[in-house]
Amino acid sequence: MSAGGHTAGREDRAALGTLLERVGREAAGAGETADCGTLAALARTTLSGGGGTAALDELAAVLTRTGQPLWARELAAFTLGCRGDRRAFETLVLLLNHRDPGRCATAAHALARLGDPRTARAAAALATNPLRTAYALHPVRLLTALRAPESVPALITTLERLVGSSRRGGPAGYGQIAMACVEGLAVLGDRRAIPVLNAAREHPRLAPAASAALGRLTGTGPAGKP
Repeated sequence: MSAGGHTAGREDRAALGTLLERVGREAAGAGETADCGTLAALARTTLSGGGGTAALDELAAVLTRTGQPLWARELAAFTLGCRGDRRAFETLVLLLNHRDPGRCATAAHALARLGDPRTARAAAALATNPLRTAYALHPVRLLTALRAPESVPALITTLERLVGSSRRGGPAGYGQIAMACVEGLAVLGDRRAIPVLNAAREHPRLAPAASAALGRLTGTGPAGKP
């Protein structure tokens, strides 16, 4: 989608409100409240479709200008992403892999709106990276929302690693991420997921959701059996 191709819906406005609360606290702690207020006003105007190209350019400049705090880059990238401006892509991908879950969630929301064909590949790379499993939750959820060709293979790969590994307790160590994979595969409805969902049923915490997913994929009832 081209830059400025859509304006904010209710979910975008709610996500912006949550983001502004968080970055407002960060900015206040750094003595940057005035700067935050100015950028927040620009973000609100731009997200609602106002300001035109000049507002988008001003936000994009925040991403490249030296010395900008992380909260400012995040706010600018979120707003640009929700407006479909692909200049936000690189920053949003970096934030999707951030150690702060709030930043990951913000980035995932904006990337889902961005419409950049590179997004699914980037999310799949993050979700399947065994060194970054702890940060895979939002990439997994994003892949589910995107319904891209990369989505099912990435979720299968991630879930296979979690249910097949004894490291850090297998899926128990990353239970929320494994559950997100199971739930995502149920939504995506691809029968390639049947083997890994059968494996997931062997783990008590995943068994109910995996059985429900199998039933949905096979049409054989909640337990995935005739």
